[in-house]
Amino acid sequence: MRLALSAITEELRRLKASGVDSVVVSEEGLSALRKSVASSPRAAPLSASEDVPAEKPAAPARAPKAAPRPEAPPAAPVPVVSLPPGDKKSRWAALERMVLEDPVCRAKLRPGKKVVLGVGNLDASLMFIGEAPGAEEEVQGEPFVGPAGQLLNRMIAGMALSRADVYIGNIMNWRPDLPTGPDGVQTGNRPPTDAEMAHCLPYLKAQIEIVAPSLIVALGATAAKGLLGPKSFGALGEVRGRWHDFGGRPLMVTYHPSYILRNPTNRTKRMIWEDLLKVMERAKLPITDKQRGFFL
Repeated sequence: MRLALSAITEELRRLKASGVDSVVVSEEGLSALRKSVASSPRAAPLSASEDVPAEKPAAPARAPKAAPRPEAPPAAPVPVVSLPPGDKKSRWAALERMVLEDPVCRAKLRPGKKVVLGVGNLDASLMFIGEAPGAEEEVQGEPFVGPAGQLLNRMIAGMALSRADVYIGNIMNWRPDLPTGPDGVQTGNRPPTDAEMAHCLPYLKAQIEIVAPSLIVALGATAAKGLLGPKSFGALGEVRGRWHDFGGRPLMVTYHPSYILRNPTNRTKRMIWEDLLKVMERAKLPITDKQRGFFL
C-alpha cells in the first residue's frame, strides 16, 4: 500500500510541475482507494501483559563518530555568452558551436543523443519556448518534433501561421536524465532542476537576442519559471493567460501542448486557444470569426 501511495504522489508532483492544476478520478477509483486504506494493517496496541516492566533505563549507547562528509564537487560555472558581430545567420551558427562544445551539455548527453538548440525563422516576430527535449527531440536534435510538437504545429496553423514563420526553442539544451533500464533506455521525463535551467538560460537569451522577436510565448510551468524565475509562482494558473515582461519583451504564459494530450477536452483546448488569441491580437494578426469561435 505504501509503495502504491508513493507512486501516486510522485505522479501528482510530476503533473503539477508540468502545469496540471487538477486531475479527474472516477468514483470507482475513489472507492477502490478507500477500501485499500481501510484494509491496510495497522500496528496493534500493546496489551496489559505486554507492558514493559518499570526498570532503570539503560544508558544510551554512544553513537560512533560520523565520518566527515565528502565535499560536494563545485558547480559548473554558468556560461557567459558573447555573440560575435555579423548577420543573424552567422551569429546563430556561432551560438550553435558554443552549445555543441559546452562541456556540461556534452557530459549530460547519453550515447547517440544530440544537444538541442532552437529552430525556425531567425526573423520571426513570434517565439515559442518550451521545457526540455524529450525522447524524439534528443534523437533528432530539434525541439518539438514528438507528439507535443505535432500538436504545437496544429496550434500555430490555427493562428494562420506555419512552423516556418516562427522560432521554437527550449529552456534546456539536453534531456534531463532519469535512471535507465537494462537496455539503457530512459523511460519518462522529469522537470529540470534550477541549476540545470540556470546553466542553459544564457543560451536561450542569446537566441532571443539574435531573433529579436516582438512577442514570446512560454509553454508550460517549467518554461515560465525558467523565464520569470524559479520562485516566481506556485501553480501555473497564477500566471497563465496574462502578459509579463522578459527583457523588455511581452511574454505570454500558457499551458504546454502535452497538457492537451493528457486532457483532450474542448475546455482545455479553449483555455490555451484564448491565450493564443491574446497573442494574435497583440501581434496585430488578422482574426476571423471562425478563429474566435474555436473549441466553443
